[in-house]
Amino acid sequence: MRNIHHPSFKIGMLGGGQLGRMSLQEAYNLNLHISILDPSENAPCKALTGDFVQGDFKDYNTVYEFGKDKDVVTIEFEDVNSDALAKLEEEGVKVFPQPHILKLIQDKGSQKKFYEEIGLPTSPFELIESKEDIANSKLNFPVFQKLRTSGYDGYGVQRVDTKESIDQMMDGPSVLEEGVDLQTELSVVIARNENGEVEHFPLVEMAFNPKANMVEFLFSPASVSKEIEERAYEMATQLMNKLGMVGLLAIEMFLNKDGELMINEIAPRAHNSGHHSIEGNYTSQFGQHLRAILNLPLGNTNIREAAVMVNLLGEEGHTGEAIYQGMEEILKMDGVYPHLYGKSTVKPFRKMGHITIIDKDVEAAKAKARKVKEIVKVVAKEQISK
Repeated sequence: MRNIHHPSFKIGMLGGGQLGRMSLQEAYNLNLHISILDPSENAPCKALTGDFVQGDFKDYNTVYEFGKDKDVVTIEFEDVNSDALAKLEEEGVKVFPQPHILKLIQDKGSQKKFYEEIGLPTSPFELIESKEDIANSKLNFPVFQKLRTSGYDGYGVQRVDTKESIDQMMDGPSVLEEGVDLQTELSVVIARNENGEVEHFPLVEMAFNPKANMVEFLFSPASVSKEIEERAYEMATQLMNKLGMVGLLAIEMFLNKDGELMINEIAPRAHNSGHHSIEGNYTSQFGQHLRAILNLPLGNTNIREAAVMVNLLGEEGHTGEAIYQGMEEILKMDGVYPHLYGKSTVKPFRKMGHITIIDKDVEAAKAKARKVKEIVKVVAKEQISK
């Protein structure tokens, strides 16, 4: 019988950012021992783990050497060397998400084709090799160009208004997606363990920062009809089971003006759209991910209280030592839970933390969240001292 709580049971995680940091905080409750591989000597996880390895998680040999003595290897960031993970899996290391699934998800073009193959709706799209191919596009403009690999958090994504906008486009293999007449954007986080047990978190609604193209607010529960909610769960469960994936999967969806749901993108890990679950749900997404990859019973995902999450982004024009203005004021407020990610340097629109606000209903939480958003600013010490 395996003793997952003993130091001899080794879990490796590729990526040492804020997702890893919150995973480690959850892991301590179960006395799990997680080693971290990250290229940055100042990674947010470094101070929280007894085994931090500085190294490139995109490098085959680095990933292989890191993982070969582990019982389980997982990720907090999908842009890692999946070939090395496949070799580890071949040699008997448990790797979740499974490397062949990770490889599919790493390519946004492969993602889109997979949705089509299994009959799940997604926005009309074309795959292009270079920006010159836009001249032959049959899509209705505006479209969104997404680099097929290495894009995240709004990076590698841009709007293209006309075919004549070729000079503004990124060059490289990309997905072109027709713009959707949006009602709102939604997300479902779902987990599956090796036994095939599947549990989804309640549907959430997202509001984006228009400049940074990143989530600014998240609302739980989503204000949509029961019919839309159930359809979202059906789509998420179908996708998870078709993939046969073990771990946590975040599924971002569009709801258009005609009330139709379609899948936008997926992430095979903990996700920004699940951060509220630490305070808002009986089980957090981080705890659920650990349960899934260790083949433990999945936790109760029900909502404890309505929640709104506010992403703390670096202020525009601010680069330097991070100062969190307004923290003392919000710490006086009931139901307000800040999570700072341990990043010493602020940059414009960089994710520096998040704040979850819980209350008796989502409208009350929204009102409090608007106040929090006005009060807290992440700025550079150098700019405010001038």
